[in-house]
Amino acid sequence: MNDVLTQPRPIRLKGRSFLALALSPEMPVDDWLVRLDNLAARSAGFFLRKPIVLDMTNLDIGQDELRDLVAKLATRKVRIMGIEGAKASLLAPDLPPALTDGKGTSDLEIPAVEESSAPAVAANLAPTVSAPSRSNPSVVVSQPVRSGQSLYHAEGDVTIVGSVASGSEVVAGGSIHIYGALRGRAMAGTMGHSTARIFCRKLEAELIAIDGFYLTAEDFEPSLRGKAVQIWLEDETIKVAAVI
Repeated sequence: MNDVLTQPRPIRLKGRSFLALALSPEMPVDDWLVRLDNLAARSAGFFLRKPIVLDMTNLDIGQDELRDLVAKLATRKVRIMGIEGAKASLLAPDLPPALTDGKGTSDLEIPAVEESSAPAVAANLAPTVSAPSRSNPSVVVSQPVRSGQSLYHAEGDVTIVGSVASGSEVVAGGSIHIYGALRGRAMAGTMGHSTARIFCRKLEAELIAIDGFYLTAEDFEPSLRGKAVQIWLEDETIKVAAVI
């Protein structure tokens, strides 16, 4: 019997891009951590199962201080997947890896809901970027966003013909239009579009944000709760007004 030599099957490697949140700590770090705790307390589960990048661009600290910061974030269940903008001297094998050239993703794999342009609805915050799809500046979702779901459209506006449940999340590069109650979280202008707006038929949100600036439920004027509103950013301040 002749021995047959077979070529070992190679390990298959694929490129992937993931949507992550970027945290930019400020000095003094302890004060910044207090503010972070305040956000987490006011919007339960905000950092749960989210991939987080630590942006060190404007933070001048040493390696031991960075190591301590990563550890303190870990105790808060904030898991750092990578560090951006850090000097080479700060990095070490026991720290998260360095990341460079972070930018918004534009080619999301978008499965059909009613139309092929509907954005992906997932149970976590890391939708995989796959083969490029055709560009869709705005999308319409004709179904509610249920508790525990996250909906992303990195480019353009999102319109939801329904409600956004408590414990769910809508993230858009442009504006967000909700023809129902907003009870979860809505984050518009995530790709740096400060002119983006959020519109909803009934304001009961846990958190709203535009271009990184946010308000939680405790910040809303009581007179605006349950009302149709528009939300926009003005001089780095979130404004909320009733729509008549």
